[in-house]
Amino acid sequence: MDYQKILNTIHEEMSYRDVKGKVASYIPELAKIDRKKFGMHVYCGDQQHFSFGDSNENFSIQSISKVFTLAMTMRIMGEDLWDRVDVEPSGDPFNSLTQLEYEHGIPRNPFINAGALVISDILVDQLHDPKQELLNFVRKITGDPNIHYDKRVAASEKATGYRNVALVNYIKALGNIKCDVEPIVDFYFHQCSLAMNCKDLAKAFMIFANKGRMLETGEKILKPKTVKRINALMQTCGFYDEAGEFSFQVGLPGKSGVGGGIVAIHPNNYSVAVWSPILNEKGNSELGMKALERFTTLTGVSVF
Repeated sequence: MDYQKILNTIHEEMSYRDVKGKVASYIPELAKIDRKKFGMHVYCGDQQHFSFGDSNENFSIQSISKVFTLAMTMRIMGEDLWDRVDVEPSGDPFNSLTQLEYEHGIPRNPFINAGALVISDILVDQLHDPKQELLNFVRKITGDPNIHYDKRVAASEKATGYRNVALVNYIKALGNIKCDVEPIVDFYFHQCSLAMNCKDLAKAFMIFANKGRMLETGEKILKPKTVKRINALMQTCGFYDEAGEFSFQVGLPGKSGVGGGIVAIHPNNYSVAVWSPILNEKGNSELGMKALERFTTLTGVSVF
């Protein structure tokens, strides 16, 4: 497969001018991102790399980080995690409060904000320094010791994150939060502020394409059973309330973030990351989704 030729075709065919969405503005720091940015990176099972555009520029990965914290939590709790978080698509916006009352404080899945905040509660409860442990985990699976939190984005999230604070308080009132609210939201705002590029993300997600093992060293990071669960959740819940559309158009498990990034994997084959900060009305990268649809069309390969 000539992946570089395919990526070059996508880069030539597509432009920020082709989409009409908006850069995220409810987090002030994200509103400053240049809407013209567009990059893509493919990391293959034979350790070859292919890319174009702004693929080496760092951006705030936002909800993509929820895959990392889920993986860390599953290593700690295993199947017991599902007593506190469900595994169903939500069908509602990612920051919705409405389902919690009916479902007794059990979030629909770990990728909506309510679910990710329960995950944060577990990590704050179980780890001495969860922010450092998350950095250690991401640096290990990327091989990049320079990955860091964007302090300006974290501060911007904290200054405007009233709804997430409300979610934690509401879940705590319903009995599914153990720790104090402040350290939970502090950790959550930092995880969303992780600054990574498309190459880093493609390398990080290769453990989900490679049965939990690092491609370069063969080191086992996650159990195959854990990877199976996470990939299933990415397929059904990884794109807010647009997961069905992504499955229909692209046909890969993946995860998006309102920073404009999307990462997807084809088991045993490749991981692919794309970044364009222009979001559609569902909060997903409009150009990124189009690029990934074109990618699986041109390669003729998806999980279906």
